[in-house]
Amino acid sequence: MDEFPDRPAYTSDCRARLAFEVLANRWDSVVVYTLGETGPMRPRRLRARIGGISPKVLNEALRRLEHNGLVERRAYAEAPPRVDYALTEAGTALLAPMRAMGMWAVRHGDAVLDAQESHTARGTGAAPDGRMRAT
Repeated sequence: MDEFPDRPAYTSDCRARLAFEVLANRWDSVVVYTLGETGPMRPRRLRARIGGISPKVLNEALRRLEHNGLVERRAYAEAPPRVDYALTEAGTALLAPMRAMGMWAVRHGDAVLDAQESHTARGTGAAPDGRMRAT
């Protein structure tokens, strides 16, 4: 972001926002992290490794990640047909920031959950879905 010192950071067209939006879906980061830890995998094995994700949701996540250039689909000319997924260079480069965010969550997750619980208990302000609560 220092490349453009005359522009404020995190503006509406900032590339950092792109990075956050790429992983905004709840399963996308899990898929990236799992492929980063295990290497290329077939969808069935990937789903078993992740746990709690349906085949449809995994397929949607893989397509989204492929569309964003983080995952590549590799099809093999075999009978029966075989497909696996692997991280691209861009996907692999995301692992370090994702690990840093994971460490942030370990350090500050309890404080965030406490704040959410406290806010909910007060019953004021915006709800997690953005709607304002009646006071």
